[in-house]
Amino acid sequence: MTDTPSKALALPAPQYAEVNGIRMAYYEAGPRQGVPIVFCHGFPELAFSWRHQIAALAAAGRWVIAPDQRGYGLTPGPEAVEAYDMEHLTGDLVGLLDHLGVEKAIFVGHDWGGIVVWQLPLMHPGRVAGIIGLNTPFFPRLPLDPIQMYRNAYGDDMYIVHFQQPGVADAQLGADVEKTIRYFMRKPKGTQEDFLAQPAERRSLALQTALAHYEPSTDDNQFLTPDELAFFVEAFQRTGFTGGINWYRNFTRNWERSEHLPRRVDGIPCLMIMAELDVVLPPAMADRMGDQISDLEKVLIEGSGHWTQQEKPAEVNAALLDWLDRRFPL
Repeated sequence: MTDTPSKALALPAPQYAEVNGIRMAYYEAGPRQGVPIVFCHGFPELAFSWRHQIAALAAAGRWVIAPDQRGYGLTPGPEAVEAYDMEHLTGDLVGLLDHLGVEKAIFVGHDWGGIVVWQLPLMHPGRVAGIIGLNTPFFPRLPLDPIQMYRNAYGDDMYIVHFQQPGVADAQLGADVEKTIRYFMRKPKGTQEDFLAQPAERRSLALQTALAHYEPSTDDNQFLTPDELAFFVEAFQRTGFTGGINWYRNFTRNWERSEHLPRRVDGIPCLMIMAELDVVLPPAMADRMGDQISDLEKVLIEGSGHWTQQEKPAEVNAALLDWLDRRFPL
């Protein structure tokens, strides 16, 4: 992959920072004024997933930063699985602020990026001005090891449990990268109710089985343009998927090491943007967030599945700018 994306893909040139033992690539846009906004992507994504938000918020006069996070894109990660735990993932973002000479930022996280940004006010409260969760709500600490809970509920084939096997899912996802990206990045075919109405074997979240039976040529639910698809495919053909999967391989470690952390987010403005048709992270998961967060607003994006910032960019941008203009006026 070249360091400079195609101009048609609307990303600034990447910059690099030596942070927390890695060389992190990040994209920066907009005037350096006000509180910076740091966009944190999920799996299997890149900073590129925020291309629509980078352009729109920069045009509105906001300072925006979007890193390729540890193990993704232009940011290589170490081999050790433990190097992808929550301490490292949050530490990378704090290190990026240090590199930029910034005390606090507003962090926006989608999917796995959402899990990370909701941990920031618990682990590094002095570096957080605000939090925006996209699809991913704040999850209180579970009473049991998450992997054991997933195994009990869904069995060994559930994708997060399956991901715990060294090298297995990595090879499956990397065997045909274009097929894998097209499988993930699709518009939804139905609602949460439709999903729950399926037979139990169809609700097992067995990614490896679903991917094996997926036929891209008959799929009309794609939302990426050919250039956008090529950008993701080229990136993951070069890096593979191990870096991102290693985030999942730290669920137990993160749970064990989080016992001492606060259980609430207090005194920090927070926004939760939910997606109506996200099957994995449905809006109902955010119902009790107000019990753990003192300053919370919610917005529902109708008609969107899991990849909300890419499926419904105009609606997401409007929600972001409305909240930012009210809570962090320039």
